[in-house]
Amino acid sequence: MYEPDGHQATDRRPVFLAIHGGGWTGGSAQGFAPFPAHFAEQGMLGISLEYRLHSRKTGVSVFDCVKDARSAVRWVRSHATQLGADPDRIVVMGGSAGGHLSASTALFPSINDSGDDTKVSARPDAMILMYPVIDTSAAGYGQPKIGDRWKELSPVHNVKSGLPPALIFHGTGDDVTPFPAASEFHAKSRELGNISELIVQPAGRHGYIIFDPVELDRALAQMEGFLLRQKLTSQQEKPGE
Repeated sequence: MYEPDGHQATDRRPVFLAIHGGGWTGGSAQGFAPFPAHFAEQGMLGISLEYRLHSRKTGVSVFDCVKDARSAVRWVRSHATQLGADPDRIVVMGGSAGGHLSASTALFPSINDSGDDTKVSARPDAMILMYPVIDTSAAGYGQPKIGDRWKELSPVHNVKSGLPPALIFHGTGDDVTPFPAASEFHAKSRELGNISELIVQPAGRHGYIIFDPVELDRALAQMEGFLLRQKLTSQQEKPGE
């Protein structure tokens, strides 16, 4: 967790919840720390999520990863008073498989941990998706890891109205999570009346933002602009408000 300077429990800060990538099988909360740390400097409460990693050996499935992401939003929302957070301004952001889990918090209401209080909404107030796993069919990414139930976890096959505003980054040269699915998700979402912004990186490879400091700085600025447009920034706030 990354708190802005002077943070108090009486604050009502918007939350920037970051979810790391790694094909659901690797990566770490520490590895994704620069994103929530940056937005803590902008006045938000930054959180980098550690979730169970998919493994046939341990029996953790991709469904369990989705459950953990949805549980995390519920946990932040239900503990907002103790955290100094605003339960109505939770931004979920992720890259690659973390982008999939970020989208899952809004898309899959029937996939919940048995210990969750489902009266608490797992829907975030905005999503930032960096080159996300957006199609889990054989044409996309993840079908062998998910198995026969892949369609239940495929964002592009489950687009609906009423989704939170989304900012999507994707490169046309991505050979891990192919770009056409991101473009299709964006188009379908807009057709259904959702707010969706797609930033296209010509010839961009998978992970291009984290591999290039210039692209990282540009993406962070674009994220800041998106959050400002969605009124999810702390720029004009004072502690305790």
